[in-house]
Amino acid sequence: MVKETEFYDRLGVAPDANTADIKKAYRKLAVKYHPDKNPNNDAAAEKFKEISEAYEVLSDDNKRQMYDKYGKEAMKEGGGNAEDIFSSFFGGPFSSFFGGGGMQRGPKKGDDIVHEIGVTLEDLYKGKTSKLAVTRNVLCAKCDGAGTKSGAAAGKCKTCEGRGVRLIVKQLGPGMIQQMQTVCPECNGKGESIKESDQCPECKGKKVVKEKKILQVHIDKGMKNGQKIVFAGEADEAPGSEPGDIIFILVEKKHDTFRRNGNDLYMEYSLPLIEALAGTSFTVKHLDDRQLLVKVEKGDIITPGEVRVIPGEGMPQYKQPFTKGSLYVKMNVEFPKPGSLKDQQIQQLEKILPGRRAPPKETDDMERVILGKLTQHEQTQQQQGRGGSGGGRHEAYDDDDHEHDGPQGQRVQCAQQ
Repeated sequence: MVKETEFYDRLGVAPDANTADIKKAYRKLAVKYHPDKNPNNDAAAEKFKEISEAYEVLSDDNKRQMYDKYGKEAMKEGGGNAEDIFSSFFGGPFSSFFGGGGMQRGPKKGDDIVHEIGVTLEDLYKGKTSKLAVTRNVLCAKCDGAGTKSGAAAGKCKTCEGRGVRLIVKQLGPGMIQQMQTVCPECNGKGESIKESDQCPECKGKKVVKEKKILQVHIDKGMKNGQKIVFAGEADEAPGSEPGDIIFILVEKKHDTFRRNGNDLYMEYSLPLIEALAGTSFTVKHLDDRQLLVKVEKGDIITPGEVRVIPGEGMPQYKQPFTKGSLYVKMNVEFPKPGSLKDQQIQQLEKILPGRRAPPKETDDMERVILGKLTQHEQTQQQQGRGGSGGGRHEAYDDDDHEHDGPQGQRVQCAQQ
C-alpha cells in the first residue's frame, strides 16, 4: 500500500508499475510538454515540471520507497531541476535532442542523502537537538579535486574511450548474438584515467576524500511524523557538480499513553462505576513531565465510552508553540465483576437508582430464550469483524482515518498507536 498516488497519476502509471513502465511514460510526456516545444505556454511548462518532479522520485528506488511510505510531504525539498532531469534521461537538453545547439546550464546537482530519525512524542512536544555524525566525500584539498600531482586534467580512459561503459557482444548461437553494456572496469565508469606516477598522494587519484562531520539536528516543537529537516549542500562533493542535500526524515515512535492526530492528543482512562456516577479525580503525566490533576464534579455522570476534552493540552503547533490543540480522553467505565453483588446490595441499588421498566406481559405464544455471554472465540471473531460491512455502527473513536471535528465525539481517535 502507498500513502498517496499523485506522482503515479502524473505519469499515468499504477503504483505497482515497474521501472521500465515509469521511464516509458516519462519519455512520452516529457517530449510532449517540453517548454521548447510549447513556447509561451505556461500550462505546458507547469505540466513539464510536474511530470519531471514525479519521475525524479519514482525512478530512484530510495526516493520511491520514501514517497510510498510518507507521501509528497516528505519530498517537498531538495528536488532536482526539470531540465536537468530531462537532460539526464535523454543525454542532453531538448534542443540538442532534436539536433539544436542546446542551452548552457549550471553544474549538475549531486544526489541527496536521506536518513530516518526515530523520535518520541516527547521530542516532538518539547523540541530537541541531536548531534549526528555523517561521513561524506569532499574534494581533496591537496589537489583541489584534480586527482593529479601536477594539477593537470585527467586523461581519457583508453579502455572505454571516455564513455565510462563497455559494450560486450556474446555469441549465443548461429546467427544469434547478445549485446550487454557494463561499467568500464578500468576507470569504474568515470571515463578518465590518471597515470599512477601522477596520482595525488592524498586521494590516490580519486579527487575526493572521506570527511566525518557532526551535524546538529534541531527538532522543533510541533514537528510531525514524516517531516523533513534539510541540510542544503551537505551531501557528497564531486568535481564539476554541486553537492546534494542531507535530508533527515522524522519517524514518530509509538507512545504508551498518547496518540497524536494533527495537533490533538488522544488517550483512554478507566474508572470504576462508583466514580463514573459520583465524581472522581485522577492525574495524567503529560509529555513535558507535568502532572495534570483532572477533576469530574459530583453529579456529572460519565457514560461508558464517553469522550471528554481538555482544551489547550494537545500538541504545540509547528512554528507557533504557544498555540496547542486539545487532549481528548475516552472514559472506560469498569462495572462490578459478575457475581460480586449480593442480594442486599442489589436491593440497595434498587432504592437508589431509577426504577426498573415494567416487564413485558408474557403470553403462551412467546418463545423464551436466554441472553448468554459470548465465548472467548466468539469475542475474538466479533472484534476482528468490526471493520467489515456487517451492518454494525462503527464507533467514531476507533476510526483512525479521520480527525476529530469537535468535542461531541465525531471522528475521535483511540489512544493506542
